[in-house]
Amino acid sequence: MLEKTGVDKDNCEKLHNFYIQVSPTLPLVIDMDFAIAKVSTKGQIVIPLALRAGIKEGDEFLIVKDKDRLVLKNMKGLASELKDELKFIQKIDAAWDEYEKGKFISKSKEDFLKELRKC
Repeated sequence: MLEKTGVDKDNCEKLHNFYIQVSPTLPLVIDMDFAIAKVSTKGQIVIPLALRAGIKEGDEFLIVKDKDRLVLKNMKGLASELKDELKFIQKIDAAWDEYEKGKFISKSKEDFLKELRKC
C-alpha cells in the first residue's frame, strides 16, 4: 500500500514516532485549522485562503515570537486598553532606538520642564 501511494517508508516511521511524542497533546490541537505558507523574498507571508475567513484587508495583527514559533492574533479581538498599551510600547521601543542612535538631545531638568509646559 505504501508503494502505491508513493509514501516513503522512512517518512512513515518518522511520522509514527512524532505521533507517539505528541499524542498526549493531540486532543488539544485536533480541532485546529492549519496550513503551510512560504516566506517571500520580501519577508512576506500570505495567509492561506482556507484560514482567511473573517480577515479583511487592513486588519492589524499582533505578532508574538516565542523561540521558533510565531503567533498571530487579530487586533480587533483585543481589548482597546491592550491595543493602546501595545501601541505605547511600540512608541517606547522606537524612542529607545532613536536614543541609541544618538538622535536625542540632552537637556537639564529645568529646560526639559520648561519645554514640556509649552505643550
